Amino acid sequence: MVILRCIGPNHFFVEKVILSCEIYSLMAPYGSRIEIWGNNKDGMLLEERHRLSQPKYEISEFYAA
Repeated sequence: MVILRCIGPNHFFVEKVILSCEIYSLMAPYGSRIEIWGNNKDGMLLEERHRLSQPKYEISEFYAA
């Protein structure tokens, strides 16, 4: 079990407990900070931190299946 926390611009905030058998998808604004927290015997431990950067190109068409 880990906790995913996403903090972004304009008061964007998502916090979700994710189990080991789950797959979770998230759409967040550019510049958001994503943190993954895990359990430790002393409490919560920050395992990873990532920042969503601006893409190098813009997608102008969307396809749905």
